[in-house]
Amino acid sequence: MRSAALALLVAAAGCAVQPDYRPPDADLPQAWRESAPRPAGEAPWWTVYGDAELERLMQEALAQNSDLLVAAARVDEARALLGEAQSGLRPQVQAGASAGRSLSSAATGLLPPGTPRERDNYRATLDLSWEIDLFGRLRAAREAARAELAASEALRDGVRLALTARVAASYYGLLALDAQVELTRRALALREESLALQRRRRAAGVISDYDLRQIEAEAATLRAQLPPLERDREIEEAALAALLGRSPRAVFESALARSALAQAPAATAVPAGMPSELLLRRPDLVEAERRLAAANARVAAARAAYFPRISLTGLLGSESAELGDLFTGPAGIWSFAAALAQPIYGGGRLAAQRDAAAARERAALAQYQGAVRNAFREVRQALAAQGRARESFEAQAERVRALEETLRLARLRYASGIASQLDVLDAERGLLAAQTARVDALRAQRAAVADLYRALGG
Repeated sequence: MRSAALALLVAAAGCAVQPDYRPPDADLPQAWRESAPRPAGEAPWWTVYGDAELERLMQEALAQNSDLLVAAARVDEARALLGEAQSGLRPQVQAGASAGRSLSSAATGLLPPGTPRERDNYRATLDLSWEIDLFGRLRAAREAARAELAASEALRDGVRLALTARVAASYYGLLALDAQVELTRRALALREESLALQRRRRAAGVISDYDLRQIEAEAATLRAQLPPLERDREIEEAALAALLGRSPRAVFESALARSALAQAPAATAVPAGMPSELLLRRPDLVEAERRLAAANARVAAARAAYFPRISLTGLLGSESAELGDLFTGPAGIWSFAAALAQPIYGGGRLAAQRDAAAARERAALAQYQGAVRNAFREVRQALAAQGRARESFEAQAERVRALEETLRLARLRYASGIASQLDVLDAERGLLAAQTARVDALRAQRAAVADLYRALGG
């Protein structure tokens, strides 16, 4: 009879609640149509820019950014929770000591003759408890905690990747604003010199008031373009300082050291044919998949709650009425017990917990599938953006070269008396707009490279 009961218990334990999990399949394209630039060796992705100042700022951001520090703390928390879950599988031992004095009633007649009514009691014990995880409840909880730790590590990596992409985009946005401010100032200086000359010509009667006022309006228009650019530069500089994790005083007061904006786009030529499965290593996809694994393990733990809990408890120690006799041989005490608790009726609580865990697993599965779709959408958009951004820069560069020649010819025609000063002003205006657009196209191309690396998981 005992053998049959033991066999039944072992069989139930074998098929009870161990999580049966494998990552869900996804309908992936076989390979990319294009591929991202790959730095040589194990170098970080941002080394493709070849900008030493950017690399220094990246290291500063990785060491001080608040969001990254929070994510690292979450990893430490998840690691501690895994240790807590693992401890449930091990015996628990604790020491106890107590001292007390009591007075018994003489009116009940329960005291043996000669027994003092007042007496002391001293006790020192080692208590042991251990739940035998026969049905896998504690192991499932441990697996859930382990998956949550992996998800937290992936979340930290995702924050790190997003941070580096944001720092690169902000840095090149700041350099672009520097270049646009400098272009506008140079154009304004030339316009002011021209305006001074035209005022002298007006005083000499060479040109009319109408021509002079038009030239003054052009100079004022150009002058009005400078404050918004300088405002945007201040805003971008403060945003980048905050991303770097600098102090409030440094965010408010300090200027960021930076290099000049390079005139060539970042390199993007690489071999194609990267397998799509590599994208599943993206931090946000790893996080979503590990959250799904944790949810699956919690379903197993909820199912295990239907089965008995078997606990072993023990006690070893001493007890005496005199403190001096506490650790003598006759004072020794011990006990050992095994307990089994089988849920029978809980008002539907266990079923509700199981259904809630199953619903969370379905939600985690839907989130993972949505994350995979979103990842491939981002990759496709980023691949298209970086290719089109380079084409846009090349077109803007060609436009600048053409307008530089236009301005040269306009000045020659003006010097020869063939064209008016307004023709020169039109050419200068067009060239400044083209130069500004070229700078913005270069910024967009460099930001697109950062977005592509972020989309591909670094």
